[in-house]
Amino acid sequence: MEQLAPYNPFIGQHLLTHVEGLTVDRAYIAHYIIPAAKATAAGAANVLAATALTTAAQDITTGITQPKTPRVLSITGSAATAVGNVVITGTDAAGAALSETIVSTGAATVVGTKAFATVTKITLPLLASPDGETISVGLAGAFGIPYKLPYDTILKISNGGTATTVASSSFSATVLASNYIVPTAGLNGTQVDVYLIV
Repeated sequence: MEQLAPYNPFIGQHLLTHVEGLTVDRAYIAHYIIPAAKATAAGAANVLAATALTTAAQDITTGITQPKTPRVLSITGSAATAVGNVVITGTDAAGAALSETIVSTGAATVVGTKAFATVTKITLPLLASPDGETISVGLAGAFGIPYKLPYDTILKISNGGTATTVASSSFSATVLASNYIVPTAGLNGTQVDVYLIV
């Protein structure tokens, strides 16, 4: 069955107004869906299991579980001495190269600020005198959206058919990976629907 080509909302269409010579931008409501199978709940180690730190930095390329939809990542240290830079390398939703450095502050979870579609490498820091410290990489509560937005245009969000709200968010007109939403009702294996103006 043939389908029409996807509509392009970015080519500057304008609408007339009742004021002669004055036009306004035409906007569109987009319906972005995260299917239930891709709505993985947040977790401290669902990208990389807790991995022991050593006296040398480690480039991890195996044992990585890929996000099922673009997600902001988090790191979690096991002890106060599990400190240093964790460098995550991968791609954004458009396939462009993406890298982020998240600083481990010890026995705490630190959340990143970029939505990764894939993770190809995780570099763990070295410790001068390791004593069983580990760092894991997980999915934070934020999920990426496939638009570069200059500001918040979210109209409505639902999780499993129940309306929820946006707890926090990030928007950028230039960096795709900096566009993400943290819903008040976290992802939990049910479909998420987002309605937004583009």
